[in-house]
Amino acid sequence: MLLTILADGAEPTALGLNATAWVAVGMLMVFGIMLWAKVPKIIGGMLDKQIAEIKKTLDEAANLRKEAEALKAEYESKTAGAKAEAEALMDNAEKEAATLVKQAEVDTKALVARRKKMAEEKIGAAERSAIAEVRAKAAAAASQAAETLIASRHDAAADKALVDQAIGEIGKTLN
Repeated sequence: MLLTILADGAEPTALGLNATAWVAVGMLMVFGIMLWAKVPKIIGGMLDKQIAEIKKTLDEAANLRKEAEALKAEYESKTAGAKAEAEALMDNAEKEAATLVKQAEVDTKALVARRKKMAEEKIGAAERSAIAEVRAKAAAAASQAAETLIASRHDAAADKALVDQAIGEIGKTLN
């Protein structure tokens, strides 16, 4: 048989090779078959393909990052623009509010002045009306008093003298 077993504790051998030698021969055969089947080239191609895919993925990631940074910059500029616009709107609103307050003050002063003038006119009209009424009553009282005085002091002869005097004066003015 090809396999020899020694009884003294020596190692077994086959075709004169021990176990370590057979492992080495097996490995050499596996490497030889791998070289003959061009396994290193296939493995290299697979690795190159994976490297290319990884590079492609990294390039896509870099492009995505650039796009994201561009979008971020665009939104930051839009945000800054919106913030500036909001501040401008607030400033305009404050100015408009101040203008409206000033206009309201002017309008209020004008309204107060008009109402004061109207009140003064009403008071003046009431005073004139009261004065006219008092004058009318005074004239009525005076004419009644004069009538009473004339009636008590004048008789028909005195009336005749007055009438003659009035007619004479009228005649003088007509000539």
